[in-house]
Amino acid sequence: MTEVLPDAQPADTRQAETEPRYGVGERRKRFDALGRVRGTIRYTGDEANPPGTAFVGVHRSTAPHARIVAVHTEDALAVEGVLAVVTGRDLYEVLGDRIYTGPAFADQPCLAVDKTRFVGEAIAAVLATDPDTARAAADEIAVEYEELPPVYDIDDALRGEAFVHEELRPSSVFADLAHLRGVRGTNVNYEYRQILGDAAAEHERAATTVTATTWAPPTHHVPIELPSTSAWVDSGRLEMLSTTQTPSYVRQTVSDLLDIPLSQVRIMTRPLGGSFGCKMYDRLEPLAAALAWTTGRRVRIDATREDAFLLTTRHGARVTGSMSADADGNIVAVTSDVRYDTGAFADVGPRIAAKSGLVAPGPYRIAAVDVRSRCIYTNKVSAGPFRGFGVPQVTWSHETLIDELARELGEDPYRFRRRHLLREGDIATVGTKMHSADFLTCIDEVTRAVGWDDPTPEGDGRWVHGKGVAVGMKAVLTPTIANATLNLNQDGSATLLISTVDMGQGSDTIMSQIVGEVLSLDSRRIHVVRADTDATPYDTITAGSRSTYHTGNAVRLVAEAMRNKLLGFAAERWGVPAEELVLDAQGVVHEAKELRGSLSDLVRAKFGARGATVTTAENFTSWWVPYDHDTGLSEKVTEHWFAGAAAVRLAVDIWTGRIRTQHLAIAGDVGRAINPTLVEQQLTGAAIMGIGHTLFDEMVFDQGQITNATMLDYQLPSIKDLPEKLTPVIVESAHRDGPFGAKGVGETTILPIAPAYAGAVRDACGVRITTLPLTPERVLNHLADAADPGKAGR
Repeated sequence: MTEVLPDAQPADTRQAETEPRYGVGERRKRFDALGRVRGTIRYTGDEANPPGTAFVGVHRSTAPHARIVAVHTEDALAVEGVLAVVTGRDLYEVLGDRIYTGPAFADQPCLAVDKTRFVGEAIAAVLATDPDTARAAADEIAVEYEELPPVYDIDDALRGEAFVHEELRPSSVFADLAHLRGVRGTNVNYEYRQILGDAAAEHERAATTVTATTWAPPTHHVPIELPSTSAWVDSGRLEMLSTTQTPSYVRQTVSDLLDIPLSQVRIMTRPLGGSFGCKMYDRLEPLAAALAWTTGRRVRIDATREDAFLLTTRHGARVTGSMSADADGNIVAVTSDVRYDTGAFADVGPRIAAKSGLVAPGPYRIAAVDVRSRCIYTNKVSAGPFRGFGVPQVTWSHETLIDELARELGEDPYRFRRRHLLREGDIATVGTKMHSADFLTCIDEVTRAVGWDDPTPEGDGRWVHGKGVAVGMKAVLTPTIANATLNLNQDGSATLLISTVDMGQGSDTIMSQIVGEVLSLDSRRIHVVRADTDATPYDTITAGSRSTYHTGNAVRLVAEAMRNKLLGFAAERWGVPAEELVLDAQGVVHEAKELRGSLSDLVRAKFGARGATVTTAENFTSWWVPYDHDTGLSEKVTEHWFAGAAAVRLAVDIWTGRIRTQHLAIAGDVGRAINPTLVEQQLTGAAIMGIGHTLFDEMVFDQGQITNATMLDYQLPSIKDLPEKLTPVIVESAHRDGPFGAKGVGETTILPIAPAYAGAVRDACGVRITTLPLTPERVLNHLADAADPGKAGR
C-alpha cells in the first residue's frame, strides 16, 4: 500500500507525466508578456507621487570645458512653485569629495562643482511643485563661465594640449586601478596591452598583410522607458525607487555618497522597459539621493528624451589594425590599436577597454598579437556600457581585416574564417582555453541558412547583390557574485528572491524554469520578487549577459538545497535514508516501500501549520586569474565565452546607396537553451539592434555638442528596414559548469552584424567601407571614389 501523508489526495501520475511543467528546455512565454503588450505593467514612472513630492528640473551646461565663475539662481527662485534651487557648490559644502562618484574613477559629480566638462552637464537642480515648473525655472538660471581649451576628440586628447581632469582618482570599486591614483597630465585613464610572441617580426616576414582603420561612432541606447528616480528619507533611512540595472551597486554608491551605513539605504526597482546598459551605475540616483538627504524632501527626477541623450552613450571607437598571413595562408600576426572615446567621465570605460581589448585579435588561431586598448577622456557626453560592452567595435575591426585578407588571398571569406577559427580546447590569444564556444557550428549554420554556395543574382543595372559573413567572440563579465533565496510555500508554490532585474530579457521567467526543473514544479507556480535591497540578496550587476550563468547557477544551487531539505523532511518522517528518496511532480517518493507525500503535506507535517514556509539561500561566485602586468595574458580571463555568427544576403541600390536586406541568418552558442523561445527572441533582438548600428545609429557632435539628440533627428531602423527574411539558429554546446549547461545570450548576435553587412557590400559593389554607419550617402561616396580614384578620401 502507498502511504499518503494526512490530507493528501492520491495523484494521477500518468497525467502529471504528460502535462508540461515548463522547466528547462521547454518553450514558455514570458510570465509578463500580456502585461507588457497591454500596458498593464506598472513601471517606475507609473508610480503615484505622494503629496509633497518635489519634482526636479536640471539646468545644463552650454560650455564643453569651462570654469564655473558664478551660478545665478535668483530668477529661478522667484518662479511661483519653486521650492529650492541647489548648485554643485551647495552639495559640495555638505558632501565634500564624496560628491564625486563612478565605478572606475571618482570623477563624476552629480552637479558640477567648479568646472563643467561637457555640453549638457548638470549644473544646478530646481525643486518645484510640478515638473513643468521645475523645468521652466531651470531655464531661468544663468551661469558665468571662464572658457577652457576643449578636448573634442581622441586626437585632441592624445596630443595632450589640454586635460579633461587634473588627475586620476580611482574609486574603491575596482581595486586593480588603485595604482593610477594621483596620475596627472594625461587624458588616458586606462590602457590594456596584450602581447603574444613578436607580432612586428611576424608582420615583417609575412607573405600578405592587410591594414585598416575602422570607426564606430558613439550611439544612444534609446530604450522605450526613460530613466526615472524617486528618493525620500523615511525614519532616518534613504529609500529610492529607480530604473536601474544595478540596485546593489547603487546602494553602495549612495551609502558612500551620504556616508551612511548600507543598512540605511534601500533601493527598489520595477520591471524595466528596456535598458541595454543605459540604466547602470551612476545616472540619476546620486543626484536624487543627495537632494532628498540634504533637503529632507521627497524628490523625483524624470529624464526627458533629450536628457537621456546626455546621461550616457556607447563608446565611439577608432581601431587601427593589421593582419598578416604566411605563404600557406596561416594567420601569423595581428596588431590592434584600440582607442575608446569615454567622454567626460570614465564610467566603466576602463573595463570596456580591457574586456574588448582581450578579444581584439578575434576568435582565430594566431601566432603573435600586439594589442593596445586605451580609454580616453574627451569633453563630450560620458560613454558607458552598451549591449556588447565595447566588443562590437573591435569585432568591426578584426572581421574587416580577415574578410579583406581572405579576398587578398583569393579565398572564400567563409571558408577562410572556418579554417582558422578556435576550437574546443584551443588556447585563445589572451591565454585562456576555449570551452563551449562552437564557432564552427555557428558559422556553418548561418552560411547554410542563406545558401552561401548558391549563385548570387546578377545585377539589373541599378540593384547589385552580395553576401557577407562574420563571427563574434566575447568574454562574460568575470568575476562576479550572485545570491539567491528560495521560499517554498506550504501550498507547493515557491517564491524566489534574486536581485537580477528583468528589463525585457525574460530573466524572471527562465529563473523560475530552473527552480521548476530542480523541484519538479510547474514553473508558473514560482514567483520571482523584484529587486529590493531590503529583501533580495546581493547581485553584482544585471549586465554583460552574465545572469543566466551566474544568477542561474545560484538559483540552481538554492533549488537543490531546497530539494535536499525536503527529502530530509520525508526521510525523518518515514525513518528511511534520504538517499533512497526522489522528488518528482507528485512530491517525495520512496519507490521500494511505496511511500509518497506531496510537498504541501510534507511542509505542513513538519511545522504543524498551514501557510508555513521553508527557506534556503545559496551563493555562486565566479573567479578569474588577473591579467599578467606585462603581457595582458591570463590562463582564466573569463568564466565562459560567447560565440556567434551572422551571414547576410543583401542588395545595394547604386543609384541611391540604399541597402536592402534580403536574408539575415544569425546563430549563437548558448550552451543550453533554458527557454528556446526567449533565446530566439534574444538572438533576433540583438541582431536588429546591430542592424541599427550598421545602417542608422550615430550621435553627431559639433564642437562637443550633440546635434541630433531628439527622435526627430536620431535615426533608428523601423519595421520597414528589417530583413525580408530573418533566421535565428540556436547552437547548444553545453558548458560544464553552467546551470544545466546554459550560459548567456543577450549580446551574442549584435557582435558580427556590421562586418557581415560591410562584407556583403564589398561583395556587391567592390568597395570596402570602414566607417559606420553604412548610410546611403556613405555608400554613394565610396562608389564615386572607386569610379574616380582622384576623389578618394572624402
